[in-house]
Amino acid sequence: MMRMGVSTRRREKAIEGIRDLLERSGFYVSDAHGIRPTSFDLLARRDSLLLILKVLKNIDAFDPAEARRLRERGQLFPAAPIVVGETSGGTALEAGVVYNRYDVAVVTLETLGDLLLEGVPPFLFSSPGGIFARVDGPRLRTAREARALSLGALASVAGVSRRTIQLYEEGAGAEVDVVERLERYLGEPIAVPLELWRTTEVRGKDGARRPPSDAVSDGTKEAEPAGDRAPVTTGNALRDVVLRQLGGMGWEVVVTLRCPFDAFTHAAARGEKEILLTSVGNWRTALNRAELLKELASVAEGHALFVVREAPDRAARERLPVLTITEFRRQRDRDDLLETIGEREGT
Repeated sequence: MMRMGVSTRRREKAIEGIRDLLERSGFYVSDAHGIRPTSFDLLARRDSLLLILKVLKNIDAFDPAEARRLRERGQLFPAAPIVVGETSGGTALEAGVVYNRYDVAVVTLETLGDLLLEGVPPFLFSSPGGIFARVDGPRLRTAREARALSLGALASVAGVSRRTIQLYEEGAGAEVDVVERLERYLGEPIAVPLELWRTTEVRGKDGARRPPSDAVSDGTKEAEPAGDRAPVTTGNALRDVVLRQLGGMGWEVVVTLRCPFDAFTHAAARGEKEILLTSVGNWRTALNRAELLKELASVAEGHALFVVREAPDRAARERLPVLTITEFRRQRDRDDLLETIGEREGT
């Protein structure tokens, strides 16, 4: 029990440090880590850049299922999924190196800080066999030819084969010590900075945003009339009623697991910013989560909706994006619903 307490405190401190870093570098941040279980801890926006972050001490705990869920959330918003970690296999992760776990970038807090505060991007990535850098092939070729060096001569300097130099000039990755030897000899940089912010957005043939293929969705694969959509079924009667009505209003509905919201809804035909983060539950849960839901939606430049069966405190409800099921059923269409939510959000 003591060990668990220490681990929890370290995690809390790590998340606090990352949030502070993001805010100092100009991000608007919403903290979701207090909700358990959850597929992400922080959602942060700066201008058009949206990040969805998971914080771990040991990145070996980041399994394929967790990675899939984080990628799914990134596809939905869309946002760049990032894991911030400290160790792997009992060894500390290196600063300035991008690791990869199931197609999600993993970095240390120091690496993230160098990029956000100092504008210094990472140049190195971990791969089986060691630490590598991506080579600017055209620049390497130009530097070699400007010095009238043959492939063999440069290969001798680098300690590799002639064919390997050819591969570098075609843009292949190189071990970090080889890159250092080449840069030292040529007197100029040849490594390419890594792009950390990779967002993946799923779209159909019509160009409309679509749920990721492995998400739990309403069953539609391509755009269909609202009334023809397969019904959303979650096993919760109240939630099913709410999600079906949203589908009938023309929203694309994706049920989300291990998430602060029950469903991600998006009206693809109405513009990128028409996002609705939806939860369904009792009044006590709404009091605990509705404010967080509102913050997440604000970071995502969308809206939040929490539907309850009944709510005894009307005054409190009117300060939050909370509707009773009776109020929700009275909404005639999307515009009517968004107007009502806007009033509750104070917008």
